[in-house]
Amino acid sequence: MSTSGYVISLQCLSNMALLLRTLARQGVCLARPQYAVLCRHTAPMGTTAKEEMNKFWAKNNKLSRPMSPHITVYNWSVPMVMSITHRGTGVGLSGAISALALAALVLPGSYPHYLDLISALSVGPYLIGLAKFGLAFPVSFHTFNGVRHLIWDMGKGFKIPEVYRSGYTVIALSVLASLALTCL
Repeated sequence: MSTSGYVISLQCLSNMALLLRTLARQGVCLARPQYAVLCRHTAPMGTTAKEEMNKFWAKNNKLSRPMSPHITVYNWSVPMVMSITHRGTGVGLSGAISALALAALVLPGSYPHYLDLISALSVGPYLIGLAKFGLAFPVSFHTFNGVRHLIWDMGKGFKIPEVYRSGYTVIALSVLASLALTCL
């Protein structure tokens, strides 16, 4: 089909849609077009989206509601914090892996060279341990919380006490795994 034929087809469809909408708003019964009578039982179409939006904003202004709720409106809960943390660790880990891969491609020198640079900084064992924990915790948390989500995908663990119990379990396992990885 040529472009002009395609444009004409779109114009025909647009005109047909406009005709059907006009007839429906006037209450014309289109179920049996051979009769083409006005149906008393047919409800007219609702208001337009613009009218609905204007009513919504007028109501919000009259009630002095804010434009959108601020995060301080919500009561913080364990599932909420874990959801935010899971997303944050996912973004952070993917960004870190991408940055490390790009650095491995672009930077000169080999891996042992950069390990020697880090050891030449002469930072204490506590700072090294903190850095190890800082690397291990996002990985372990995201892994354990991902397993929790896989269990949810199977349809299990949706009752509120189970959600909290699995949340606390993920936090405990993440801390323990991170400490174990830090001690290596």
